Amino acid sequence: MKKNLIVICLSLMISFSSYAKHQYEEYSFNAFWKYEIKGSDNYQQFNSDLIQDKGVIKEIKNKKKTGLISYLLFEDNKIKIDEQDLPSYIKNNNGLMPSHSMGKSLVSYVTGYAICEGYIDNVNVKLNDWPILKGTLYEGQKLIDILNMQAGDQSFIGEKNHNSDNRIKDQRFLNVNTYPIKVIMELDILQNTKKSRPTYNYNALATNTAMNYTIYKVGNDYQKLLNKIFKEDAKIKNSVYFSKTLRRWSVPDEEKGEYGRYSFYADRYDYLRIAKSIMDHWNNDTCVGKYLKTIYEQRINKNKKSYNGDKHGQFSVSQYTKKYGGQFHFDIVGLSKRKIAGLDGFGGQNIIIDFEKKRIIVVNSRDRHYNWKKIVLKKLKQK
Repeated sequence: MKKNLIVICLSLMISFSSYAKHQYEEYSFNAFWKYEIKGSDNYQQFNSDLIQDKGVIKEIKNKKKTGLISYLLFEDNKIKIDEQDLPSYIKNNNGLMPSHSMGKSLVSYVTGYAICEGYIDNVNVKLNDWPILKGTLYEGQKLIDILNMQAGDQSFIGEKNHNSDNRIKDQRFLNVNTYPIKVIMELDILQNTKKSRPTYNYNALATNTAMNYTIYKVGNDYQKLLNKIFKEDAKIKNSVYFSKTLRRWSVPDEEKGEYGRYSFYADRYDYLRIAKSIMDHWNNDTCVGKYLKTIYEQRINKNKKSYNGDKHGQFSVSQYTKKYGGQFHFDIVGLSKRKIAGLDGFGGQNIIIDFEKKRIIVVNSRDRHYNWKKIVLKKLKQK
């Protein structure tokens, strides 16, 4: 009995140690209701001029260690590198891969469209017309401060003081991504609160606040807006999805209400189509392009003390950028003079958009153990 207990304890220690070093997260596509945006019959098609990149191929062949399962490099208006080795559970689900926190940037993208379509006045509008926020520190705050993760909420949530982007102080088992925003804002711990000194504080509640404010302002046209963004403009080929905070097994689907969750699902080529639409807006100086330039101009310092990767020494664009603006990572170390936007998600998901070089890199991974500096940063530094 004593021997069995020792074995169990050692197994748990190994399990927790392994989890600490790796960033694998459960694939939860079927756990929640979703907003679905169906693909376009006139979807964006890509030309290819493929090269064999030994570094990328090696990382994917070694995916059990690196976690890398898909890599796309787009430049000169063509796909240049196209490598993938998807797990069966992703293949069996139409190739849909989770964005994790890359979806935060897509929330901002939707917000930009909502402004351009006249549902929201501008990025400096104050959130004083949404009853859900009444009595919380978010009431009356500027939208840009929410988007920039500087809402002064670091006493209650965020990586700055709580080592988590989705857990509220003293609420150990409450994940803000799995409950409707109304439930979160009505928590006693958030009632009658005041904001602290504004500072960069990365957290999921800020994103979900911005997302659900947009849903509130757009109202019954929200699905129509999503269709315009992804189906009509990005010209996706297959369905893409934003998750809701409503669990499939607990409550029926609801068409109305602020149930947005930034978790996003798309296949590898549709991620590229969306990234290209972002790049095209910027370079064509459309209204949405001007929105993107506005959040770039109003970006803030992350005030990072070092750029040596995460606590395990692993890199992605979030660890190697100096500034943050409107849910995007900007100012890559060594490339700060270049206008490059980074989308970053748990486990090493990355989309990098170099507006000047018209270069896009899309990385999908189950873990953040691939050589980011070699297969991403090095490619960005190429002329």
